Amino acid sequence: MTLAWVLGSRGLLGAALCRVLQREGTALFFPGELFCWDNGPQLAAQMAVAVQAFASQVAPADHWEIYWAAGVGTMSSPADDLAPETQALSLLLRCLSGQPRLMATAGTLAFASSAGAIYAGSVEEIITENTLPMPTTAYAIEKLGQEDLIRAFAMANRRMTALIARISTLYGPGQSTGKKQGLLAHIARNMLRNQPIQIYVPYDTIRDYLATDDAATTLVSASRTSREIAPGALTRIIASEQPVTIAEIISIFKRLARRAPRIVTSASRLSALYARRVQFRSIALPAYTRTPTQSLIVGIAELMKAERAAFVRAGDWNGFDERANEV
Repeated sequence: MTLAWVLGSRGLLGAALCRVLQREGTALFFPGELFCWDNGPQLAAQMAVAVQAFASQVAPADHWEIYWAAGVGTMSSPADDLAPETQALSLLLRCLSGQPRLMATAGTLAFASSAGAIYAGSVEEIITENTLPMPTTAYAIEKLGQEDLIRAFAMANRRMTALIARISTLYGPGQSTGKKQGLLAHIARNMLRNQPIQIYVPYDTIRDYLATDDAATTLVSASRTSREIAPGALTRIIASEQPVTIAEIISIFKRLARRAPRIVTSASRLSALYARRVQFRSIALPAYTRTPTQSLIVGIAELMKAERAAFVRAGDWNGFDERANEV
């Protein structure tokens, strides 16, 4: 039996991972209480209890999986705000190392990293796992440090397999309104409210958008495949590999809503931190784990329907545009 624990299970990617794992019949572990991520001492106590409970449910013949999809950092986050995330990850790894029974059992640790952030300064036309990281933000630097923690943990524990998943730009229903990221969700929400949409990059900017369920499916598949054929620590880019311009994205929204969005373009201090043309191609485990890709137009249509339903549930009718019901 496989027992899986998703840290960050209430987030966009974490929730998708739970759906994929449950659909495949994997048993899921949930801690007895929600973690207090912003309280270091309390988090330490909670983490120790949760890891012990997790270890107690893993039988000697079982395989365990941990998926790290936690964190609230973005490209604009300052270093001081990101340090607690690294401390929390380090705390988890120390707690795991302190469980001899768990370390004696075969396990896989999958870590969700950010391809867009790590390669933001790259000038290569096609970015693969062989491309050197070119961080331009504190967020990217912190992610690289977290990846190093994962690699060191895997090297120190011979029965461990680690997957470092550098994921392209995710989108899907349920994206947090508190995070200052998510262009597709931002466009959908503002169109439904008939509000202007701020865009800080040129229309010919190229991005790689990946539906969260596709990302989660690939992450699970890649982590299990790497366990079978590439023990140790493996880095893999998870992306749709279907680049799209901002202009094409706006055109899709216009087609679905049957009206043009109210776009306001302006410069931002963050504009220079993002690469103008981002195209990813994974060359790690190519014959074993292909990323399923939902059509972007279908994904955006589902996103708009979900956002409209959320507005209705919340009673947020101020500025709501009834024409959005045509989507």
